[in-house]
Amino acid sequence: VQSGVAVVTGSNKGIGLAIVRALCKQFNGDVYVTSRDVGRGEEAVKTLNSEGLKPKFHQLDINDLNSIKNAAAYFKGKYDGVDILINNAGTAFKASDTTPFGVQAEVTLRTNFFATRDVLTHFLPLVKAGGRVVNVSSMLSASGLKQCSPELQQRFHSEDITEDELVVLMQRFVDEAKKGEHKQGGWPDMSYAVSKIGVTVLSMIHARHLSKERPKDGILINACCPGWVRTEIAAPGAPKSPDEGAITPVYLALLAPGATEPHGKYVSDKEVQPW
Repeated sequence: VQSGVAVVTGSNKGIGLAIVRALCKQFNGDVYVTSRDVGRGEEAVKTLNSEGLKPKFHQLDINDLNSIKNAAAYFKGKYDGVDILINNAGTAFKASDTTPFGVQAEVTLRTNFFATRDVLTHFLPLVKAGGRVVNVSSMLSASGLKQCSPELQQRFHSEDITEDELVVLMQRFVDEAKKGEHKQGGWPDMSYAVSKIGVTVLSMIHARHLSKERPKDGILINACCPGWVRTEIAAPGAPKSPDEGAITPVYLALLAPGATEPHGKYVSDKEVQPW
């Protein structure tokens, strides 16, 4: 019998590495560290080896479409698909960064939303029946949503928003940010929050699609907030360790076979949150 497989993006450090560590202990199958940089990924594997764990490694740069396609082909060939996909890779500018807002918007959305979307486009068809998909979002998506215009909030809450419409809205934010017009456009002054609104809403769109197109497959997809975790992205004063930040993503990745919920939800501290 082919063993199961779990793939975690951006997992050479921080929350991603902590997710791999927990899955190595709790998931019965192969667990993959993936990262843009092969050397850093292999270092992460060695770190976990020294803890008595045996993850595997595959290169995956979510900003490189060829890298995504190569990784997808590898997992299709070796495992006939994936059982667990955790989209953790992401980026953020520090509050003190003086990079112009328009550039920050473009770079942040390119990775956190558009590249994550590309991974889902190529990997969702590979997710096996009973599979679990977890998109790491942020509490800032919920607070950022409240700062959007009523019109934008209505679309982001809508049950009929499509992936194409969401893509248009995310691109509109970038375009308006580059012109310094995002506030007039109804957007908050936070690229990271907008990128994670995109991730949360995309998760809900894919959940509806899976329920309609593959109703018997029992795949569950959710977005989650890991909490405020001490990583290179967050301040060192954050209350949670990466291992604590991994708890909710891992909980969603290991939802019991046959479970029907949560699905298409935004989850924090193992609890479904209002959206």
